[in-house]
Amino acid sequence: LVGAAQNILSKSSKYSLFDPCKEMAYIPLDQDSKTKGKAAVDVIGNPLGKSGGSLIQQFLIFSVGSLAAATPYLAVILGGLIFWWFKAANSLAGQFEEAMNVE
Repeated sequence: LVGAAQNILSKSSKYSLFDPCKEMAYIPLDQDSKTKGKAAVDVIGNPLGKSGGSLIQQFLIFSVGSLAAATPYLAVILGGLIFWWFKAANSLAGQFEEAMNVE
């Protein structure tokens, strides 16, 4: 039951928050750049992110012996990723505002 609730919350937040924000990043681009950018993200970025996360998790589990022992390391990695995600999102927001002011 908890797993189902987590899955529902995860998917609903992805489709209601993440996907619209991702599409907003393409607004100031010309049509050719939009097409190429979306293709690059959908074809390369998403699978690479998922497989990279899986590789990190598997490496840590094999290195320390169990998921429970790897959890603190995964928490540190997650904290670092969240930090860099915030920096990237703020940079993108600045670039977006600048591009929208030019038009």
